[in-house]
Amino acid sequence: MADIDDQIARVAWNEVGLAPVIVQQHDTLEVLMLAWMDAEALRRTLTGGRAVYWSRSRQEYWRKGDTSGNTQRVHGVAVDCDGDTILLAVDQHGPACHTGTRTCFDGRELRIDPVDEEAR
Repeated sequence: MADIDDQIARVAWNEVGLAPVIVQQHDTLEVLMLAWMDAEALRRTLTGGRAVYWSRSRQEYWRKGDTSGNTQRVHGVAVDCDGDTILLAVDQHGPACHTGTRTCFDGRELRIDPVDEEAR
């Protein structure tokens, strides 16, 4: 248990005890979604092998796929250089997004309109 506690202690939780989690398909590196975890959600994820998040809107834990069937098996967990963001590498079964799309970022690209730096 001390090893798990040491790993959890590496995360710099925000002022309400949460950290953002970038969720990525482990083999293709496709970004699937962004969610939130607290220390207990991370503990459950590290020990259970499936992704567990903290729902900010419902104020409760949710293990991805328990109601939808769209599960996430965890292949790896990393923390960024500042310790304030978690990267979860998963094997996604079914859509990742609650809207039914593969990823929460499907079809929502913003147009890039580069400014000519020389014109400034």
